Amino acid sequence: MPDVTPISEHILHALHSQQVIAYPTEAVFGLGCDPDSEEAVNALLALKQRPKEKGLILIAADYSQLAPYLDEAQLNEQQKEAIFASWPGPVTWVIPARAGTPDWLTGRFSSLAVRVTNHPLVVELCQQFGKPLVSTSANLTGLPPCRTAAEVSAQFGADFPIVVGEVGGRKNPTEIRDALTGDYVRLA
Repeated sequence: MPDVTPISEHILHALHSQQVIAYPTEAVFGLGCDPDSEEAVNALLALKQRPKEKGLILIAADYSQLAPYLDEAQLNEQQKEAIFASWPGPVTWVIPARAGTPDWLTGRFSSLAVRVTNHPLVVELCQQFGKPLVSTSANLTGLPPCRTAAEVSAQFGADFPIVVGEVGGRKNPTEIRDALTGDYVRLA
């Protein structure tokens, strides 16, 4: 994993200003924004040309950042153990969402995809921002996901706010699993 460098004020200002940023994750660069800002999420969806109905992933420094969005009461102890045994790490879990979780995050679902990352830059970013981030691969429709800051600049422009750093060593995006069934939604 890469060394951790302080997150710039420019990046934090962009997040607080409802802008979309790019940052390195376990396998590729991600696009992210404030999950509580409908304006920011809509900007991210427009940038990605992604339909709102598909829902999004939240990435966090620790579980406490995700808890306000989730209905943990729907999980039994065995399901919780499976989730927490995989975190922090490159496993995204689809967990029932709390009733008040906005549909701009859940899409057409009553659940939310979430991950507690072990990527040091993302942990630092979420800690400094004080909450999780929306996380989707940094690429325009039809183009491969970006693996370097230079690729992000090439696809999104030189002025796009980027947390400069290295992606983790994974070759494929993180696996996604259903917390209620344990089934794989996407294999790594």
